[in-house]
Amino acid sequence: MVHLGKVPTHKELEDQKKDLPDVGGLDLEPHGSDQFTASVYGSHFAAMDLPKHEMPEEMMPKEVAYRMIKDDLTLDGTPTLNLASFVTTYMEEEAEKLMVDAFSKNFIDYEEYPVSADIQNRCVSMIARLFNAPLHDENAQVMGTSTIGSSEAIMLGTLAMKKRWQKKRIAAGRDASKPNIVMNSAVQVCWEKAARYFDVEEKYVYCEEGRYVIDPKQAVDLVDENTIGICSILGTTYTGEYEDTKAINDLLVERNIDCPIHVDAASGGFVAPFVNPNLIWDFKLEKVVSINVSGHKYGLVYPGVGWVVWRDPEFLPKELIFNINYLGADQASFTLNFSRGASQVIGQYYQLIRLGKTGYRNIMCNITRTADYLAASVEKMGFLLMCQTGGKGLPLVAFRLNPKDGHQFDEFAIAHQLRERGWVVPAYTMAPHAGTLKMMRVVVREDFSRSRCDALIADLKLAVQELVKISDAGSIDQYKDHVQRQKQAGKHRKSLNQHYADEQHSLKGKHGKTHAVC
Repeated sequence: MVHLGKVPTHKELEDQKKDLPDVGGLDLEPHGSDQFTASVYGSHFAAMDLPKHEMPEEMMPKEVAYRMIKDDLTLDGTPTLNLASFVTTYMEEEAEKLMVDAFSKNFIDYEEYPVSADIQNRCVSMIARLFNAPLHDENAQVMGTSTIGSSEAIMLGTLAMKKRWQKKRIAAGRDASKPNIVMNSAVQVCWEKAARYFDVEEKYVYCEEGRYVIDPKQAVDLVDENTIGICSILGTTYTGEYEDTKAINDLLVERNIDCPIHVDAASGGFVAPFVNPNLIWDFKLEKVVSINVSGHKYGLVYPGVGWVVWRDPEFLPKELIFNINYLGADQASFTLNFSRGASQVIGQYYQLIRLGKTGYRNIMCNITRTADYLAASVEKMGFLLMCQTGGKGLPLVAFRLNPKDGHQFDEFAIAHQLRERGWVVPAYTMAPHAGTLKMMRVVVREDFSRSRCDALIADLKLAVQELVKISDAGSIDQYKDHVQRQKQAGKHRKSLNQHYADEQHSLKGKHGKTHAVC
């Protein structure tokens, strides 16, 4: 998610300078060397703050710029310890080399880089077949495209469903001004954005305590003549559960309702086919018309690539496609973005042919075993599991404190304790109507080894023990104040735009839902 940055005013910058000590009277200029011969930390740049709000007038040596920025970035967290995110943090060196070689390639330039363009088509073909696209028909016209990620893919899928619905309504001489879409209230925020940006009403199937996925009957009951489609999630971001796409499909068929299903397989699209191959969720179901998947999650590619596939041109209206002639090459384009680098697509192709089905199966089964081991460990510690094990859901562990234990601290306090030990294990407030539950979630990725898992378990035990000690000492309120002060004092918090902090139109604004990190 891209943060909306706040541009500070001149007065705010001047006020910040007032808080800095005045050392103007000291002679701190380097002696005996200039900016081109001094060591990085012997140059005058090392004694200056990095430019933050306005471009500097003069240049600095490349070695100094590199080192200063690298030093600044050390304050970021360690990606391998960030267990909040599904995003890939490891690729082989050979894949990285291929991606670096492609940094300068503008992927949209099909005439200049025809092989890169063809590699995208190869990936689309492989992914479509992985999702059982109906290619047995010699007249099949399955199609797909790469995207920046699943958010863009979902935007494109929503647009296609809306335009198809509008065309049918207008052709029948009926009103086409009030489209709606049916989805689980635990959807990732990009679904809220897609509905809001494209003027589609959200119709939610709300979670309940003990049920955190969509209820198929409730979903189909919400369908009316203005419904453009139903979103079914293959791996929710909170609990990792697979929603029952087949049940939704069968109810639509049984009731003879013409309503398409878009499967959001952002996280599960590269997991379920290998760990749970008997699960029916994809193009085998006649009502599933489009599927998106993130290449940069369990597709095992660094951030910046997603995929979306359509069953047939019927579900991707021609009005959305632009035939363009770019430097002599005719091409059909359906994208929210135009220019983009070729690196991530090439990285995806490397992973698909390097690992093959056997490699993906081995990796996904390994991390599923690790997730089950972690789940058993946290359950033994007294936590309540909120996820499924044994490959029935994503390789993640969602858990919460047992209310019967009467702890004076909550999941957010545990998350803070783990953060002090270097781990990023987020706590969330569950989707609305789920009993105001709080929970924690650990995403098990390819590079989360068994030994690292044991280290997390040990630190989780220590975190709980420390909080119990604080509670027993009657200091839990002071600890909560301490945590709150630390959050408010974050050095980067002031740069976040607070103008829209009081919005009331989203699930977060209305219900206090914490959107889970993807």
